[in-house]
Amino acid sequence: MRFFVYGLGAIGSAFAAFLKRAGHEVYAVGRERIVKPVRERGLRITGIWGDFTVNLDGVETSLDKLPTEDFDLVILSVKSYDTERALEDLQRVNFKYLLLAQNGYGNYEKAIKRFGKEKVILSRVIFGAEIPEPGTVKITVIAAPVVIGNPDGAIPEGELIKIAETINGAGIPTEYSPDVYKYLWDKILYNSALNPLGALLETNYGTLAQIPETRELMNSIIREIFAVAKAKGIDLFWKSAEEYIEHFYKNLIPPTAGHYPSMLQDIRAGKRTEIDALNGAIVELGREVNVPTPVNETITKLVKAKEKIISKEG
Repeated sequence: MRFFVYGLGAIGSAFAAFLKRAGHEVYAVGRERIVKPVRERGLRITGIWGDFTVNLDGVETSLDKLPTEDFDLVILSVKSYDTERALEDLQRVNFKYLLLAQNGYGNYEKAIKRFGKEKVILSRVIFGAEIPEPGTVKITVIAAPVVIGNPDGAIPEGELIKIAETINGAGIPTEYSPDVYKYLWDKILYNSALNPLGALLETNYGTLAQIPETRELMNSIIREIFAVAKAKGIDLFWKSAEEYIEHFYKNLIPPTAGHYPSMLQDIRAGKRTEIDALNGAIVELGREVNVPTPVNETITKLVKAKEKIISKEG
């Protein structure tokens, strides 16, 4: 198959490298600090899924020097605050399907507005990756397989299964589900509870779960999200916040206890975070349905304040 990865960060690089190693044709766009070493030395993968290096078929900082025709799948893996700009750029690319490998709420809604429900595939990605140095990606943890699907049922199931099997066969555990939107909200719950507190307190997920004060904050974040989802008519896998909270500490935290959030990496690097697509999105959705979200709002403001403090210090 012929793939185009737009956004050569940690997750995008993982998809590009594994698909290329499996024999597929892979092109990618990324930032100069990543593109230059990948072009010169190849793209290296290390960590829990092995150690190997591949040479992509083309990697550039823009679409101008890359082919733009006849792609089976574009994988969009930019930060959520760059989604609109990326979607506008991708109008120059001819592709069959667009797979969103991103965090947070709102990316799917933006993508179908521009390309239509028949071309956009949503995913829930819940493996961890980091960039120890430009051109190298370390796979650190996996909580569950990648899940892909189309929330509107606008893409034939057979097509989605084929894509899932292709990615899974390349070495990234992946499966298809018609309930992909519920899986996405599972991750929104998980990330909203853990990422901002991990970033603010500069600690890992296991530590957050052990401290009574942070447990209380995470529980409040989760309860507010459930209240908003109920008011918005969003279906979740869990009947109640309490049922999810039990699952959260029993099944989700243990395999990722040593993981530090990517939001912390972004803050340390002086980058903008995705808080607006996580807790910030919950606040906005809550306002739409008159559901108060004071803890999510406070967390959002604290993360934005820390971004500004680090930016000024840098």
